[in-house]
Amino acid sequence: MTRRIVLKIILILSGTLILIQYRPPTPVAAAVEFPPGVGADADQPVIKELMVAFNQAEAAVKKADLDALMKFYATTYNYHGLQRSDVRRVWEEVFLHYRDISSSHVFTELKLVQADGVRKAFVTCTGGLHGTEKQTGKPITIDSWAREVHYLVKEEGAWRFLGNAGGTFPSTTPASAPHHPLF
Repeated sequence: MTRRIVLKIILILSGTLILIQYRPPTPVAAAVEFPPGVGADADQPVIKELMVAFNQAEAAVKKADLDALMKFYATTYNYHGLQRSDVRRVWEEVFLHYRDISSSHVFTELKLVQADGVRKAFVTCTGGLHGTEKQTGKPITIDSWAREVHYLVKEEGAWRFLGNAGGTFPSTTPASAPHHPLF
C-alpha cells in the first residue's frame, strides 16, 4: 500500500473513533452484573440478594416510583452528610427533568463484614444513570461512576444502600468533588 492510502485509513479510523466517543449517550437497559470471579463460592447467595436489591431499585427508577425506590435506602443512609430526605429530593428533581431513566452497574469486588450483629457489604462498582431530557428529548448521562465503593447493610431482611466510600476521596471531600448519592 502506498503511504497515502495508509494515511487515509488511519484518518478514517481515527475520525470514526472520535465520533463514536463523543456521540450523545443512549439510555441502556438495566444491567446489574457480577462478572465471574467476584466473591467466593460462599458469597453467591449474597451476590444474588444484592442483585435482587439493585434490580428492585432499577424497577422503581424505570417507573419513577419514588416511594418504592426509597425502600432501597437504609434508614441510616449517609453520604458525605446527605441523608435519605436529601436523596429523595434529588430523585424528585431527576424524575421531574428526565424520562426513560435506567442505570447500569458492574460490580468488580465484594467484601462482606459482620460487626455488632449487622451484616454489611462493600461493593466496588462502575456504572451510570442515564435518561432522556424531557424538555429537549436528548439522551443524557445523568451520573456516572468508576470504582465507587457502595456500602450496603442488611436491614429488615433485605440489602439497603447505606452510602458510598467515595473511591479515592479523602474523608473530608471538598465541595467541588464529584458526588454520586443516587447509587
